Amino acid sequence: MTDSESTDRPYGAFPVRIGFQIQPQHAEYADIRRAVAEAEEIGIDIAFNWDHFYPLSGEPDGLHFECWTMLAAWAEATKRVEIGALVTCNSYRNADLLADMARTVDHISNGRLILGIGSGWFERDYDEYGYEFGTAGGRLDALGQALPRIEARWAKLNPKPTRDIPVLIGGGGEKKTLKLVAQHANIWHGFGDAETIAHKHAVLDEHCKTIGRNPGEIERSTAVGDKSPDEVGKGLLDVGTRLFTVSATGPDYDTGLLRDWVAWRDEVNAK
Repeated sequence: MTDSESTDRPYGAFPVRIGFQIQPQHAEYADIRRAVAEAEEIGIDIAFNWDHFYPLSGEPDGLHFECWTMLAAWAEATKRVEIGALVTCNSYRNADLLADMARTVDHISNGRLILGIGSGWFERDYDEYGYEFGTAGGRLDALGQALPRIEARWAKLNPKPTRDIPVLIGGGGEKKTLKLVAQHANIWHGFGDAETIAHKHAVLDEHCKTIGRNPGEIERSTAVGDKSPDEVGKGLLDVGTRLFTVSATGPDYDTGLLRDWVAWRDEVNAK
């Protein structure tokens, strides 16, 4: 832990964790299920999918499966790992319904769900499924309205969630998104190199300061793309990242890089 982390930004309170985003595209569900099982055996901490209706890369009309029905299946198919979407699109479901869905998967998984959520961006999803795309600002405003509704619905449900379901918010918008993170999230997920992430952390910390929240309560997560821990691990760790997420696409779901990150995690946490 650096001196700045121990005082102003105590992110070192969180251990290093590894997530694996299994992109539900270009694969049969049997391939996806095998990938989840293999990743859990390798030792990941969190298995993520994503919330889209069509592939984001490769053949645009290729094989693809829906997010939340898949998470319910993962809740039964896995035993140890946390599960969640990276991230759920707020636009696609009524906020109270989404809260109930999350509570249900939380119970099925015996308390292993993370509610990853964002404002949405993939216009084809909206157009094909009949949702109003609107503007980026409008979608962020809708997310800001939904988060208190989700929290309120969790308090009303019977039975209640098995735990305070962690909320992960994805996105790096400094005026709206990071303010919502400060207000509602347990985890922030972003993209970029160490310099970019450090800047976003500083902005988030300032939003926390404004509302009187300890920024050290928020776990910092970053997508690492196809980078190895030797390339980016230390730099991201030094600026506060504690959750590192590797992604893979179907149909093969290569786990070679994932194994390197899990081994690196174990080395760092053992120090």
